[in-house]
Amino acid sequence: MIAKRGHYGVFLQDEWALLEKMVRLANERLSVPVTCKIRVFEEIEKTVRYAQMLEKAGCQLLTVHGRTKDQKGAMTGVASWEHIKAVRVAVNIPVFANGNIQHLSDVSRCIQETGVQGVMSAEGNLHNPALFEGRSPPVWEMAEEYLEMVKQYPPCSLSYVRAHLFKLWHHTLQIYQDLRDELAKVKTLEGLADVSKQLKQHCQEEIAEGKNGRENVSDLPFPHWICQPYVRPAPKQPITNGTCQRSTVKQTVCQKRLLEDEDGAADTLSKNKQKKRSRNPNKNFSPDQKPKYLKCEQCGNPKGNKCVFNLCRGCCKKKAFKEVADCPSHGLRFKTKAEKRKAEEEELRNNTRKESSVMELNSCSLQPGPDSSTNLKEQSTA
Repeated sequence: MIAKRGHYGVFLQDEWALLEKMVRLANERLSVPVTCKIRVFEEIEKTVRYAQMLEKAGCQLLTVHGRTKDQKGAMTGVASWEHIKAVRVAVNIPVFANGNIQHLSDVSRCIQETGVQGVMSAEGNLHNPALFEGRSPPVWEMAEEYLEMVKQYPPCSLSYVRAHLFKLWHHTLQIYQDLRDELAKVKTLEGLADVSKQLKQHCQEEIAEGKNGRENVSDLPFPHWICQPYVRPAPKQPITNGTCQRSTVKQTVCQKRLLEDEDGAADTLSKNKQKKRSRNPNKNFSPDQKPKYLKCEQCGNPKGNKCVFNLCRGCCKKKAFKEVADCPSHGLRFKTKAEKRKAEEEELRNNTRKESSVMELNSCSLQPGPDSSTNLKEQSTA
C-alpha cells in the first residue's frame, strides 16, 4: 500500500511511456550503468515486450522476478522460470533471475533451465544467510553473527533487527510461542539478544535429549534449529459438499477482502476497525473525510508537519545526517551533537595546554640557577 500511494515499484508496471522516459533519462544523465528489476505479466508475450521496451530505453542489466504483481503474501506461489527464459532469449542484455532460490543447488538449476547470467535470492537468503556458501548452519550461529554486526556498525533500527531475528528463528518460534511473543514486545537490542539466547538454549537442550527437531514442525528437511527456507503453504481451496449454495458461501469467505482505497470505500470494516468503532462510535473511517496530508518532496509519503526540510522522517534523517543539520520536528540533533562534540574536544585541548604549561613552569623552578653552585660552596665552607 505504501508503494501504491507513493506511485512507484510494481505499480508503474502498466505505465510504459513513463518507465521508458525514466530509464532513458537515467541512461543519458548518469555515468553508471542503469539496471532494472521487474515482475512478470501473466502473458509471456507481454512480459517479453515489456523487457524489450526497457532494453531499448537504455537498461543495461535486467532482473526478472518470475511472479506477477498479485503473487504476494498468502498468494505468493511459485515463480515462473518459463517467463524468465523467454525474456533471456528475447533481449541482448544480461538477465538475472529471481524466484524459487531456496538452496544453493537451486542456483545452478535455475541458470541451466533459464540460461540467465546471474541469480538473486530474497527470502531464501533471509532465512539462511549462508545460502551462497552452500551450507545450513545452526540458526544461533547466524543470529549471533548478525547481532555482533549490529553492535559493531550502529545505528540500526530496532525494527530491522527484530525482523531479521523473526526470519532466522521462524521455525523454532512456531514451537516456543511464549518467546515469539516476547521477541515481539522487547524494546531494546539487549532484550532481543536475550530472547535469541533463550531460543539457543532450548534448542541445545533438545539436542542433548536426542530429539530430531522435527516432531513439532512437519515437512522440514532439517531440524527446526537449522537455517532453512520457509515455504508458504498454498491457499486453501473452497470446500464444497456438492451443493452450489455451500460452494458459493465458502468461496466468498476465502476471497481476499477488498482494500478501502479501491474504487470507493468498502462496505464492511475490518475486525480491527470494528473494535475501534465499538470503543469510539463517533470515529470516522470514511477515506473521503480523512485529513489530507502533505507529501514528502522526495518519496511521496506524508511529511512531518513542522519538518525544516519538508520531508518525511526517513528522508529527513538522511538529509540531516548528510548536511549535519537539526530538525526539531523529527527530534534529530546532528548539528547540536556535532557542536557539543567539537566544544568538548576544544575544552580537552585547552586543558591539555594548561597542564603542559604548568609542567613547564614547575620544571623551570626546579632547575638550579647560575649562582647556585657558588652558594652551595660558601655554605659548605661555613
